[in-house]
Amino acid sequence: MSHSIKLEFLGTGTSQGIPVIGCTCTVCTSDDPKDDRLRSSVIVSINDIKIVIDTGPDFRQQMLRSNNVDCDALLFTHEHMDHVAGLDDIRAINFLQRKNMPLYGSEGVGKALKRIYFYAFEVNPYPGAPIIQFNEIENEPFEILGVPVIPIAVKHGNMPVFGFRFGDLTYITDAKYIDEVERDKIRGSKVIVVNALRKKEHHSHMNLQQALEFMEDLKPERGYFTHISHLLGNHAVVEQELPDHIRLAYDGLIIEA
Repeated sequence: MSHSIKLEFLGTGTSQGIPVIGCTCTVCTSDDPKDDRLRSSVIVSINDIKIVIDTGPDFRQQMLRSNNVDCDALLFTHEHMDHVAGLDDIRAINFLQRKNMPLYGSEGVGKALKRIYFYAFEVNPYPGAPIIQFNEIENEPFEILGVPVIPIAVKHGNMPVFGFRFGDLTYITDAKYIDEVERDKIRGSKVIVVNALRKKEHHSHMNLQQALEFMEDLKPERGYFTHISHLLGNHAVVEQELPDHIRLAYDGLIIEA
């Protein structure tokens, strides 16, 4: 069965977003809307199924800006707050759909969500709590509502994080190290999205040079960088430094694979 795959970037910023509170750098004060970045999140649409990857603290604002009320499932890369802090806002979609929202994530994600959103996991949750059903995933292929998903295990410093491959598209965020076994799962992807935090070395994220080396190894037809810090530089300037088939993602960008 062939799949029509579309990915919309709801947010392309790192944990502080851009602009950063109190910062007066050229990126944070830029008039270019592509320099405004909410926390990283995407909607992957495969045929009629819409999967949101990560619900950070900007989730409500992102869905309103996207004018999107459709979400069939949530998929989490890891449990850091810039990727899970907006889960409570799924309540509005629960109300519209009048059904449980399936969630998919690692054991670590499950523990964190049950701690932070304890009220949604109680036996008799209070009326108005998020209506969710958590599904634990491991480093094995699985399906979301019939959509095949291949998890990619990466390291974010010492933290395990999942990227995901959907057909010819692979989405990875918060990665510093990806071993050869996991890279082999990515090979052949026509489109790859990966984090490129800044130009200087970072302890738990790829910097720009490392992200470019990663793309050179995997050789996608098209590559996009996300999870971007204000320290990377202005969007328009950095774009001029990239190979033609590699672009900086920006909030609202829609790509297909």
